[in-house]
Amino acid sequence: MAKYIFVTGGVLSSVGKGIITSSVGKMLQTRGVRVTAIKVDPYVNVDAGTMNPYMHGEVYVTIDGGETDLDLGWYERFLDLNLTMNSNVTTGMVYQTVIEKERRGDYLGHCVQIVPHVTNEIKRRIRYVARESKADVILTECGGTVGDIEGLPFLEAIRQMRLEEGFENTLYVHVALVPILDVTGEMKTKPLQHSVNELRRIGIQPDTIVARSRKMIDAEARRKIALFGTIPDDAVFCSYNVKTVYEVPLILDVQGMGEFVRDRLQVPTREPKWSTWKGFVDTVLEPHHSIKIVLVGKYAGLIDSYVSVNEAFRHAGAKCQTEVSMKYVEAESFEKHPEKLVTLKDYDGIFVPYGFGPRGSSGKIAAIQFARENDIPFLGICYGFQLAVVEFARNVCHLERADSTEINSSTPFPVIDLMPEQHNVKAKGATMRLGSHKILVEQGTLAYSLYKSEEIDERHRHRFEVNPLHIPTLEKGGLVFSGKSVDGRRMELLELPGKFFFLASQFHGEFKSRPDKPDPEYYGFVKACLDRKLEGSKVKL
Repeated sequence: MAKYIFVTGGVLSSVGKGIITSSVGKMLQTRGVRVTAIKVDPYVNVDAGTMNPYMHGEVYVTIDGGETDLDLGWYERFLDLNLTMNSNVTTGMVYQTVIEKERRGDYLGHCVQIVPHVTNEIKRRIRYVARESKADVILTECGGTVGDIEGLPFLEAIRQMRLEEGFENTLYVHVALVPILDVTGEMKTKPLQHSVNELRRIGIQPDTIVARSRKMIDAEARRKIALFGTIPDDAVFCSYNVKTVYEVPLILDVQGMGEFVRDRLQVPTREPKWSTWKGFVDTVLEPHHSIKIVLVGKYAGLIDSYVSVNEAFRHAGAKCQTEVSMKYVEAESFEKHPEKLVTLKDYDGIFVPYGFGPRGSSGKIAAIQFARENDIPFLGICYGFQLAVVEFARNVCHLERADSTEINSSTPFPVIDLMPEQHNVKAKGATMRLGSHKILVEQGTLAYSLYKSEEIDERHRHRFEVNPLHIPTLEKGGLVFSGKSVDGRRMELLELPGKFFFLASQFHGEFKSRPDKPDPEYYGFVKACLDRKLEGSKVKL
């Protein structure tokens, strides 16, 4: 019988529920327990796909094309899982299904209400993931903050699940902030106490509390949390600030949380095996080298817009025993101040990520041109891939005013154009080319030396592609399309053989990167940056 862990958060949002959920899962996984994870989000959007990254962070894409919350990326990285869109449940999804059922007549004769109809749909979705995954333990993170009106149906649903699944099969983990006053250095537990009281008001008594704080809580703070949280002292744990989030499961396990969860749920386990994880963490904490990479993007004001990218660089850096220092630069700054482009010479590599629309596109193109002309290692992802094609068409193939029709619909040379199947698409949600697709990699190329396979699977999220009409001109100019879709129509990877390292992909390799298995394109780029800095010799892979 499946066991369920529910993670709630208090005091404020972004308190670290996703990392705690991932860490609890990791502690169980190292003990031989099969786990999976779900994120329930209170927003009314059906999925995260139509939200600006500044609103909710990056949009994470699952193998089956789900546009989901970024916390699913943390679950996949920590637990080395490939989740599906079913692991993200939103208010929009739930209400859409309930309304469709009502219109169809499934509830004929009934007054459709939040309880039981909406809460039943939430529970149905959680149990569906439990059945499909065949996991021993299902971790469910409840988005938002306890006390938010929009989260109440989800909290009511997990309250009911304890009654239906049994005490021994359910565990409530509450994560809340314990601020430390700057003036006195005193740890204040009152905000946490209030959030626990709010949970109790709706019928949920936490089984364990994780205090989120700048440093390890002291004995007095632990005593207060236990006393006013109505739990034993040994059910209180602390997630304090660490140099890398990958340390969190280790520090919680040392405090005894792994054993507590195991005993409370009565799941059979083995001795935990942390050697691989600790090895990765040690490499992150004690690198032998360092490089500087500049990210030229349009969401540079919020680091959460590029969570998976940042972690892919961290994974690749660990493989190279290298600290990757990231500088985030707004692409528009190069449009307003072209003279600033020369500062790109201060970096070991130039990275142009994904994005949409014309804002900042000229700045990105200028950065790509600078990388190509100055032979600075370059990696482009998705939109970065498309703009690399535009830059090459304009400045090497002499196709003046070449552009993407996403930027300029009247360009005389639409080297990037809307995919044919997208022309009649009107809706914005879940209509892009999404999810995992097979790619054929050409032997003898840089891409093949990285992936070491003629066939790979990678995740996508785009509407535009390289226009087949202009491929002969681009190839004649020296651009190599080293990866293509199975039917040969879609260009997936490009490279410039004469450069130290110049590679771009239409897909998002960062979504498959794992701590002990860095994504090949990010690894190749980081290694090239390091080799160029240390030796100035051609990258050896």
